[in-house]
Amino acid sequence: MNKIIVLGGGFAGVETAIRLQKLGHHVTLVSNRDYLFIYPISIWIPVKKKSFNDVKIDLEKLKKIHGFDLIIDEVKTIDSKTQTVHLKNRVLEYDYLFIALGMHKKQLKGSQYAHSICGHPEESVVIRKELDKLIAKKTGKIAIGFGVNEDDPSATAVRGGPAFELLFNFSYYLRKKGLQDKIELHFFAPMKEPGRRMGQKPYDKMDLFFKRYKIIKHIGTGIREIEDKSVVFMDGTRIESDLTVFIPAGDGHDVIKQSGLPVNKAGFIKINELCRVKGLENVYAVGDIAELGGPKWAAKQGHIAEVMADVATFNFHNKIKGKPKRKSYWEQLHIVCLMDSGDGGAFIVRNRKRDFIIPLPVVGHWMKKGWGFYYKNSKLKKIPRLPGM
Repeated sequence: MNKIIVLGGGFAGVETAIRLQKLGHHVTLVSNRDYLFIYPISIWIPVKKKSFNDVKIDLEKLKKIHGFDLIIDEVKTIDSKTQTVHLKNRVLEYDYLFIALGMHKKQLKGSQYAHSICGHPEESVVIRKELDKLIAKKTGKIAIGFGVNEDDPSATAVRGGPAFELLFNFSYYLRKKGLQDKIELHFFAPMKEPGRRMGQKPYDKMDLFFKRYKIIKHIGTGIREIEDKSVVFMDGTRIESDLTVFIPAGDGHDVIKQSGLPVNKAGFIKINELCRVKGLENVYAVGDIAELGGPKWAAKQGHIAEVMADVATFNFHNKIKGKPKRKSYWEQLHIVCLMDSGDGGAFIVRNRKRDFIIPLPVVGHWMKKGWGFYYKNSKLKKIPRLPGM
């Protein structure tokens, strides 16, 4: 049998391993942590709607349910010439490799003074504790924002959605505690039109959300650094902040930058429309670690990671079986977001033909909770998986 290795225990890696097993291939999944973290619903950890354990799935459980082998170890290097993956504690040989290691972050000076809802999973708990301190004091300032990577002009790896959701959830949480007017909420981003990637119609509606949730905006000026109690901009202005949440833009994974694989300027792996690494017949890259082709507004999202996993495994399987049919992930690129606000939400879609936003007071929040329940339990095979999800 072919030796098939999947690197990465996130959305893309787990979905790749599951699909390959379902297609009849035996797979070894390598992850540097023993759980899959469901980032889209981690926004509720700081506001105590979810515990840390609610937002993760043990990979050992997934291994038993889906049948793949599992190695918990850290990837150090990849050598495509010798077809080996060097882990911290062992070396693995492969015939076919699927890389889904995610991305690293473009660090800003002073990043140690901020926390990220898209970084190490444990940071979500730290944010909750820091928020508790401000609530106990009944006063303070919170700044939440995201950055850019100058080496990634397409900005496909900017994580804006979680910042917006965290702001709205914080506002609703503070309102329930009678502190919305005592603890200020500030949003910051270096671009002039943060969120514009969603499309003109959704972008135009964002001001209504900022007004409703009483959020002060600081946009269009580069971020120089983050200090202990402030965010400093290139023009010398600053936001005073008792709690800073900053989501750095994505950057290429350090292992990939040193692997000799073809990468773009930002360090993302170059792939073709089949999700195969350019110049290599037996290596695929899926999810955040790959450079996205397609329209300029394309964005790296969890569902796109799963689309790429589907495309890569389908094409691999048909190649092995000698079947001519292939899929392209380019054809399936679109933005789909159920933006949660704690007391409701909005459904946002952008594709090649149109963009729109549907406000969903009350029900939007329950829809997102329903998605979280569905994602976790369908992966555990407790409920059936719906076609296309």
